[in-house]
Amino acid sequence: MSLAVITDSSVNPPTEIQGHADVYILDIPVIVEEQPFVEGKNLDVNQFYEKMANSEELLKTSQPNLADLDNLLMELGEQGYTHVIGLFLSSGISGFWANSQFLIEDHAKLKVAFHETKITAAPMGAMVRNVLHWSEQGMSFENILKKLEKQVENTTAYILVDDLNHLVKGGRLSNGSAILGNILSIKPILHFNAEGKIVVFEKVRTEKKAMKRLVALAEDNREMELSILHTNAPEKAEAFKSQLEAQGITVSSVVSLCAVIATHLVEGALVLGLHLNLPNKYVPSGIRLAYERDQ
Repeated sequence: MSLAVITDSSVNPPTEIQGHADVYILDIPVIVEEQPFVEGKNLDVNQFYEKMANSEELLKTSQPNLADLDNLLMELGEQGYTHVIGLFLSSGISGFWANSQFLIEDHAKLKVAFHETKITAAPMGAMVRNVLHWSEQGMSFENILKKLEKQVENTTAYILVDDLNHLVKGGRLSNGSAILGNILSIKPILHFNAEGKIVVFEKVRTEKKAMKRLVALAEDNREMELSILHTNAPEKAEAFKSQLEAQGITVSSVVSLCAVIATHLVEGALVLGLHLNLPNKYVPSGIRLAYERDQ
């Protein structure tokens, strides 16, 4: 089996798989005043936050281009891949996963599975890493999908944001939740539910109490792999990491969320990602970097 993994640019891949030649990433554009921008191509993170602060219009995101996915699948078959797993932004906040299913039957020479993740960012990156790990262990395609399903079922993220309005206007959260937070001065903790939608998990009165609750959630799930993510709030993220480490909780990574996710969470958000841990640290065997496949 020669396996390729396709994901999208909402992902935060772990450092050990960055540049992996068998991982392909589809762009998700950020729309600023009707103009599309792609982080890492014509937009860097500092420019993004500057545009967010100065734009008179609400920033939006689009979906990856289905034609790009279609072309990529054709190229993968030509390159000798036999199997493909796609891991995309949760269907609860994007229609791309559902739309991607229609392409599978057009590529019958490949064994293709676009698996629902119900998540994004670092937890989705962990799924990509684990799929590569299982493949390198010689696991069958069917067993990889079974283990992936278990990981999806045991993955979530808890979210603390300063401004709920962008999530509502972008269609990622109900208006009632925003009214709850903004008018009643309640600081709701959000999370990805079993359907991969962002909903209110718990209602807390102050940010201090919300942070205390996040620490408790981390303590309750210390056997899992924990990641801390933020939107241009590194000091807040590092302070949270220190709180967790003081309780003997290991944090696998602290990363800045990409522009695609920051568009909806806006600046100052803090996220606790929870996902299944690998029994042993993944070390890619015979890894080829992406640039090597183009030579």
